[in-house]
Amino acid sequence: MNTNPKKRAQELREQLEHHNYLYYVLDKPEISDADYDDLFDELSRLEAEHPELRTPDSPTQRVGAAPVTKFPTCKHIIPMLSLGKCTTSEEFREFNTRVKGLLAGTGKIEYSIEPKYDGLAVTLIYKNGSLEIGATRGDGFTGEVVTENLKTVRTVPLKLRGHDFPKTIEVRGEVIIYNADFEKFNKQRLDSNLELFANPRNMAAGSLRQLDSRITAGRPLRFIAYGIGVIEGISFDGHHETMKYLKSVGFQVSEFLKSSEATDGVESYYEDILSKRDSLPYDIDGIVIKVDSYRQQAAAGILSRSPRWAIAWKFPAIQRTTIIEDIKVQVGRTGILTPVAYLKPVEVGGVTVSRATLHNEQEVERKDIRVGDTVIIQRAGDVIPAVVKVITEKRSGHEKKFTMPLKCPECGSPVQRVEGEVAVRCSSLYCPAQITEKITHFGSRSAMDIEGLGYRTIELFVEKGFIKDISDLYLLPSKREEILQIDRMGEKSFTNLETALENSKKRELPRIIYALGIPGVGETTAYLLTEQFTSIERLMKAGEEEINDIKGIGPILAHSIHTFFRDEYNVAVINKLKKYGVEFPVMISENKHGPLTGKTFVLTGALDSCSRSEAQKEIEKLGGKVTSSVSQKTDYVVAGADPGSKLDKANKLGVTVLDESEFKKLLGLK
Repeated sequence: MNTNPKKRAQELREQLEHHNYLYYVLDKPEISDADYDDLFDELSRLEAEHPELRTPDSPTQRVGAAPVTKFPTCKHIIPMLSLGKCTTSEEFREFNTRVKGLLAGTGKIEYSIEPKYDGLAVTLIYKNGSLEIGATRGDGFTGEVVTENLKTVRTVPLKLRGHDFPKTIEVRGEVIIYNADFEKFNKQRLDSNLELFANPRNMAAGSLRQLDSRITAGRPLRFIAYGIGVIEGISFDGHHETMKYLKSVGFQVSEFLKSSEATDGVESYYEDILSKRDSLPYDIDGIVIKVDSYRQQAAAGILSRSPRWAIAWKFPAIQRTTIIEDIKVQVGRTGILTPVAYLKPVEVGGVTVSRATLHNEQEVERKDIRVGDTVIIQRAGDVIPAVVKVITEKRSGHEKKFTMPLKCPECGSPVQRVEGEVAVRCSSLYCPAQITEKITHFGSRSAMDIEGLGYRTIELFVEKGFIKDISDLYLLPSKREEILQIDRMGEKSFTNLETALENSKKRELPRIIYALGIPGVGETTAYLLTEQFTSIERLMKAGEEEINDIKGIGPILAHSIHTFFRDEYNVAVINKLKKYGVEFPVMISENKHGPLTGKTFVLTGALDSCSRSEAQKEIEKLGGKVTSSVSQKTDYVVAGADPGSKLDKANKLGVTVLDESEFKKLLGLK
C-alpha cells in the first residue's frame, strides 16, 4: 500500500471508479459491498485529513452540496425532442413506410431498437472529460440546471474513463429507480412514518428536483444513457457506435440494444421485450425505434417537436383480473365522498394493487360495479389503478350493490347533494378526514412544499389534537416536548420538519392561494386570481361578478371562490396564518397595459418557430393570458400542426383562429 497521501488518494479514487464501472455498467462486481465501503471510508478519511487532496471528481463528492433557493434554467443547444408514438403493428409499419419514402436513394435503412425507460430525461455536458453541467429536459427547449443533484447519482461519471476525451460531449439519458430499490426505500419511509412515493418514476422526478442535493444523494437513482446531443472533437457514424463508446467511457447503457433492417425484426423485438416487461428490474413503457445512421437521420429531418426518424412503440396498459372485496367511502379535503374499491391484492406492472377509485356514485351505477364482482383492472397511464370492466359472466348472485351513505363515514354528519353536481359532500367543516386531506394538500410540493410532512404524520397530529386546521401547523414547534413523546417521532425528523415549516412561510402568492384548498381552484386558477387581484386582501374583498369577469373562470368556480372567502372559518384561518408568520406577498403584474392586455389565447398543435411554453411567455409579456380550454371568453386560438379538437370548438364558437404566421405578426415578430 502506498504511504504517500497524495498517491494513495489517487489510487483509491481510481479503484473506486473502476469498481463502480464493474458494478453498474458491466454488472460484474469483483469485490463485496463491505470491501467497497472500506475503500470509500479510507478515501474519506484521507481527504478529511488533507483537504487539499479533495478533487471535484472524487467519489466522496457524491454526497451533495449546500441547498439552493431555486434552479437556474438553461436553453438546450440541440432541443431534446419528444418522440412520435404508435401502439400497433399497423402504425409502426406506416412509420416505416414514411421513413423509406424520406430516405429513398440513401442506402439500406437499419433501425436501432431499445427499451423506453419510464423515468426522467436529463442531459449531461462534459468538457474535456469532466462533468460541467447537468440539466432536466424541461419542455424540450429549456431545462433546469440540476448539476449538483446529478453528481450524486452513482452511474453518472464525474470524469470519463480513459484519456483521449472529446472537447465537448453532451450525453442524454433517463434517470430511473430500480423496483427493488424503490420498494426498499418506501419500506424505510413507512417505518419512519413518512409519506410513501406512488411509483419509481415519481420518486425519481421528485428526487432530482430537490433543492437540497444532500436529499438527492440519499435516493437510489440511476442514469442510463441513450444518446448524445452536442459533440466536439469526436464523431460517430450512428447510434450503435455511439452507445458502444459511451459504455467504454463509463456509462450504463441498455443491455437490450439491438438492430434490425426488417419490420419483422422490430416486431419480434417488441413482442420479446413485452414478454420480459414484468421480470425487468426497472419500469419500461414501450420500445424506441430509430434510424441508426446519423447521415440518414439528418436526411429525414425533424418536425417542430419530434424527429421523423424515430418513434416510440408504446406497450398497452397492463391489465389484471381480481375481485372487489369491499367498497368503502373516502372523504377528501373538500368533503367529497368518493367510493373506493378494496381489491383482492394483485400485482400490476410490478406494483401490488389493492385499491382503485370508483370516482363517484354515478360511475359505479354506470359500470354496475358490485361487492364480490370479478373485475378487470389496469394502472391507467401505468400509474393510477382503475376498474375497466366487470366480468358479469362470473357473478354468483351473491354480489352486493353499492349505495352512498346518508351520513359521513368519518364524522357522522349528514351528506349534501348539490344541484348540478355529481359529487356528494360531508356537511361538516370540522370532519377529521377533511382536515387530514386539507393539510396534506397544504403541505404538498406544488403548494407550500413542506418536506417531511407525510400523510401518516398528519393523521397522527390530527388524532392527538395537535392540529385542527392548516394554521395549527405553525404552532407545532411550540409543542415540541409533547410531540417528541409520541412513538416513532424522532428528534431529528421533528427538527427537519421545523425547518421545513419555517422555510414554507415565504412562498409565492399563487402557491399560497392554491394551498388554501379552495374547491375547484388549481394552480392555473390560483395564478389568474393573483394576477388579477395582486394581493390576498383584494381577493378576499372581491365580488362574485368581479371574479367571474376573469377569463378562464366560469360562474360556478367564481361562486365557489367567493363563497370560500365569505366563510368566517376560512377568514379566521387566513388571519391566523398571517399571525404565525406566513407571508402573503403582493404580486406585481409584469404588464398591465401591454397591447394584448385583456386578451385570452388558447394554443393548440405544434408550432415550428417555438415551443408552446415560449409562445405563452411571449403572450404574457405583452399582457395577454393563455388558458387550456376554448370557451366563449377566448379571443384567439393559435393553431399549429395537428391542432386537434380545440380548433373544431373554436370554429363552432366563432373564435378567431390564427395560424403561426398571423400569430407572429400579432406579436410584432414579423
